[in-house]
Amino acid sequence: MTDVDVIVVGAGGGGLTAALAAHDAGAGVVVLEKAEHAGGNTALSTGSVPGAGTRFQAAAGIDDSAARLATDLLAQSGSHDADDLARLLAAGSAGLVEWLIDTHGVDLRLITDYKHVGHSVPRLHAPPSRKGRDLVADLLRAVRATDTEVLVHTPVAGLLHDEGRVTGVRVSGPRSGTYEITSHAVVLAGNGFAANRALLREWAPAIAGFDYFGAHGSTGESLQWALDLGARLGNPTAYQGYAAVAYPHGSITSWTTVEMGGVLVNGAGRRFGDESRGYSGYADAVLGTPGPWHVVFDTKIRDYVASHEEEFAELVAMGGARECASVEELATFCGVSPSALSTTLASAATVASGDDKDEWGRTDWGFGPLHAPYVAVRSVPGLFHTQGGLLVDGHAQPTTDTCPIPGLYAVGGVATGISGHTGGAGYSSGNGLLAALGLGHLAGTHAGARLR
Repeated sequence: MTDVDVIVVGAGGGGLTAALAAHDAGAGVVVLEKAEHAGGNTALSTGSVPGAGTRFQAAAGIDDSAARLATDLLAQSGSHDADDLARLLAAGSAGLVEWLIDTHGVDLRLITDYKHVGHSVPRLHAPPSRKGRDLVADLLRAVRATDTEVLVHTPVAGLLHDEGRVTGVRVSGPRSGTYEITSHAVVLAGNGFAANRALLREWAPAIAGFDYFGAHGSTGESLQWALDLGARLGNPTAYQGYAAVAYPHGSITSWTTVEMGGVLVNGAGRRFGDESRGYSGYADAVLGTPGPWHVVFDTKIRDYVASHEEEFAELVAMGGARECASVEELATFCGVSPSALSTTLASAATVASGDDKDEWGRTDWGFGPLHAPYVAVRSVPGLFHTQGGLLVDGHAQPTTDTCPIPGLYAVGGVATGISGHTGGAGYSSGNGLLAALGLGHLAGTHAGARLR
């Protein structure tokens, strides 16, 4: 006799999606969250979920397919430990988006005005606000509508298991007390290990020095529980970074400002690479050049992005995006030489006009050359989440050298990511939520089906 059919550990996007899928498959579910609120890293994201071949794309005249998404993802990431998982998640992406919208009323809209990093066509579906916290609110409302309990302040301290099969969890916390819950299945959805400096030094030492801007609960203990049962780690040194976190505000400087033609300059007032590599892939380039660093664009780009993205509009309202009437005023704000900055912007304008080749290889310049008045955001690079995790099979079950671990599932940052074998350059926009929600759907569906 068990206490509940399925236990979900973690109430971020992956965990809440797993709970919905398990309920739809006929299981009784409880969600346990150690933090004060649901959300995790999903709440800090833009809430963007890739879906290839959705009816929303068809209505917009966008020709897309799962095969095209898989090709795009692997072109960005290169070969890694979870190539098959990338293809599997791509294959289920359209159904995932439409199930969330149609069955559970999650408000996702196709973003058609630009393609995002790593994608050859527009395929990201996001809340109208483009805020992950609104995606979490919709998922949480949908879960509660199924009468599924979501218990916050309820940290899981370990797995219960019997002869290799996971049979439940042990809860232990100052508010929750200590007790055990038994179940037929446990879904680990507590994200990765980016908030655990000791694990970063052990598994991904190259990024242990990054400032961390993700959810504080991403401490990786659930990975260790599974490893103790024989699970295997994949892509441990891969990560999602962000090249331009607004300083000192702490919110991201929307990379749309760069995609529309903005540039990053260093403490010498110079560009230092191809910014179109993406916000994650460019983070290491920022760390490799002296600061302070600034994202430079113009008022046309500022107004365009602010009209589409609430978080960026809030940054502007807080004074985090300084408008400058001239290159000289811009140079004073950035603390760099006016002549150096003038040369940098003039060179960028030339290649953005198509009159020359960019020395860094950049070819995509959005709206074209920048024009005064300019806008600058002081920024720093940061780490948002790790992409290494447990190797899983097609049902999101962690695997040993020989077989899946019975009764155990891993989703999102707990599972091996699909963003390359090492570093941050393999990250395509939406990869984190594709793995979180996509694996959550697979895990919950399989766990519920096994009960039947």
